[in-house]
Amino acid sequence: MSLLVIAEHDNAALKAVTLNTVAAAQKIGGEIHVLVAGSGCAAVAAAAAKIAGVSKVKLADAAHYADQTAENLAALVQANAAGYSHILAAATGGGKNLLPRVAALLDVAQISEITAVESPDTFVRPTYAGNAMATVKSADAVKVITVRSTGFDPVAAEGGSAAVEAVAAAADLGLAKMTGREITKSARPELGAAKVIVSGGRGMGSGENYHKLLEPLADKLNAALGASRAAVDAGFVPNDYQVGQTGKIVAPQLYFAIGISGAIQHLAGMKDSKVIVAINKDEDAPIFQVADYGLVADLFQAVPELIAELG
Repeated sequence: MSLLVIAEHDNAALKAVTLNTVAAAQKIGGEIHVLVAGSGCAAVAAAAAKIAGVSKVKLADAAHYADQTAENLAALVQANAAGYSHILAAATGGGKNLLPRVAALLDVAQISEITAVESPDTFVRPTYAGNAMATVKSADAVKVITVRSTGFDPVAAEGGSAAVEAVAAAADLGLAKMTGREITKSARPELGAAKVIVSGGRGMGSGENYHKLLEPLADKLNAALGASRAAVDAGFVPNDYQVGQTGKIVAPQLYFAIGISGAIQHLAGMKDSKVIVAINKDEDAPIFQVADYGLVADLFQAVPELIAELG
C-alpha cells in the first residue's frame, strides 16, 4: 500500500503542517511518497526527502505551478494518482481548496479534517463544531483525505533519506490566475504553528487596548497573537488573527484566552491546546469549562500584573 502526501510550501521552504500530514499517513501505514509541486522548489523537495518515514519525493517543477493554483494542482495529482490507496493534504486553505477537486476528478468522496486513524479505511473527524466526533468508514478505492494538523504530532523533519524523482508537469489549464498576494509579516511566531498563543476577545474593548495590553505579554512569552471572532468582527485586529471554526485551528502548548467568553465557534478552534489559561471577569463564562487555569478578574488589572511578574 502506497500513500501520497501533498506538500505545502512557498517554493522556498516546507510548511510545518506537512510533517503533521505525514504523521497521519504513518498512522494509516504503508509506503509514503510526498508530492512537491511548484516553481524553483528544488530546496523544498530536498527538505521533504529528509522527513522521517518518507520513502520517495515526487518533484513537479514548472512555471505554472509557481502560484500553486488548485485547478492546475488537481490535474497534476489526478495524473499521478494511479497506485495510491490514500491521498492526503493538510486541512489548510490550500488543502481545502485542492482536495475536493481531486476527489471529484477521481469520482470518490472526500474525508475531511481527520483527527485520528482507526484503520486504513476508518477515520475520526469532528462535526457540529467539534461537539461530536464522527467515525467514517470508506469503501472507495482511493481515500482522499484532509488532515487536521492539531490531531497529529509532527514527525521529525530530519532523519530520512528519500530519493527525489522528477515527474512530468500536467498541462497549464489556464482556468485561474493569481493576480496578487498580500502576506502579513511579523517577527512573532506563525499563529498556526506557535507553541504559545495569547488571544484577546470582545472584552478587550478596543483595538488600542488589545495592542497595548497583549503585545507586551506576547513579547515576554515569544507568543503568537490571536483573537476571537467577536474581536475580529469589531475591528480590533485583522481576520488573520482569528482562532475558531471559521478561523485557524490551533493546539499550542499554552493558550491564553483573555477577555474571551468562550463561544462554541472559538472553542472549536483551540480546545485541544495542552494548557489553557483564561482571564475573564464573568465567572460564568463558558471559557472556564475548558480552561486548565481560570482567573476571575478584570483583565485591565490582571494582564499588567502578569507582565510585571514575568519580569
